[in-house]
Amino acid sequence: MSVDLQNPDDTIDLFRQAAEVMRADPKREGSLIRLPAKGHLVISGDLHDHVVHLEKIRQLADLGSSPDRHVLLQELIHGPTLTHGCDVSYRMLGKVAQDILAYPGQVHVVLGNHELAQQTRSGVSKGGGNNVELFNDGLGMVFGDRWSDLAEAIDLFIQALPLAIITETGLLCSHSLPALNMMKRFDPEILHRPIEKEDRHGPFGSAYLMVWGRMFSEEHLESLCEAWGVSHFCVGHAWVEMGIEPAWSRLVAINSDHERGAVIPWDLSREPLVEELVSSARYLQAIGSHVT
Repeated sequence: MSVDLQNPDDTIDLFRQAAEVMRADPKREGSLIRLPAKGHLVISGDLHDHVVHLEKIRQLADLGSSPDRHVLLQELIHGPTLTHGCDVSYRMLGKVAQDILAYPGQVHVVLGNHELAQQTRSGVSKGGGNNVELFNDGLGMVFGDRWSDLAEAIDLFIQALPLAIITETGLLCSHSLPALNMMKRFDPEILHRPIEKEDRHGPFGSAYLMVWGRMFSEEHLESLCEAWGVSHFCVGHAWVEMGIEPAWSRLVAINSDHERGAVIPWDLSREPLVEELVSSARYLQAIGSHVT
C-alpha cells in the first residue's frame, strides 16, 4: 500500500492499523515474537532514519517472495539530518508501518530506547539537541495544529512494539538487555506479558531497563539465557565501528546506521553460534540500491 505521509488522516490511520496488526500477530506472546525454525530472518541494528540503508534491507529481506521471510528493524527514528531544523524521521516510521500492513507477521520492529523516549516524552539526545523535541517540531512543521493527533497515533504504534524476537533455535534479538547492576530491579517475565505503563518509565521500569542496558558480564548473560530458554543474543544500542562484533561469548552487537553498517541474513533453522552470526553478516554499502 502507498500512503501520503503528509496527509494527517491517512497517516494517523496508518499508524493505528499497523499497531493493531502487530498486536494481533499469532506469533506474539506477551511482549515477544517467537519465530519457527523455518524460513529466513534479516537482522538489522540501529537505523536512525538512514533511508538508503532501510531500502537496502527491504530489498535483501525480499518479503514478497515467501511468507517465511522476516525482517527485524530497530531504532528507526531520531536521525542526524534535520530539515529546517526539524526531525522528520516519522516518515521512516511510516514507511515501515506500510510494510507491516503489506506483509503482516513478517516485519518486526523491536522497541528501542529512542522510540521509548519519544513515546514517554523523556529527553534523549545523540549530540544534536533533544531528539524528542526535534521530532515533535518535525510533526508540527508538516502537520501544523494536527501534530498532536499524529503524535498520539505514533504513541499507539510504539506501544505495540515487542521487546524481543526469540527463534526456535535459541537466538534472542532485542535492542539491548538489562544491565548487570539493574537485575534486582528487572522482571524477566516482562517478555511473557504485556508491557504496562510503569514498565516504560525510568529509572526502574522493566521495559526501560531492557532497552537502555549497557553493562553485561558472562555470568549475567548466562543467567538471562537460562531465564528465557535461549542460547545467544543479538543486540543493537551500541556504536559498533565495524558494523558487527562478537561482544561476549553469547552476544553479538550489530549497527546499521553508518558507512560500515551491517545486517545478518539468517537461516532460521541454523544453530545461532556467535562466529556463524558474525561470518554471515553483510555490509550495507556493498549491497546495490534501487533508491532514486
